[in-house]
Amino acid sequence: MATKASPMEYLRQVKAEMQKVTWPSKQETSTSTIAVFIMVILASVFLFLADQFMAFAVRLILGIGV
Repeated sequence: MATKASPMEYLRQVKAEMQKVTWPSKQETSTSTIAVFIMVILASVFLFLADQFMAFAVRLILGIGV
């Protein structure tokens, strides 16, 4: 079991670990953000169309409003 570090030692360790992190560039962050927005839009459109198709099929099967 690990021993507890003092608050100052903990902060030193956190600082050391933060220096090891490879941070993305501004361009990488922008590109990733745009990719996420595009995928969200595509998923939203797909789910909307699938929902509309299933609703139409249920109405057709049950004979409601068609």
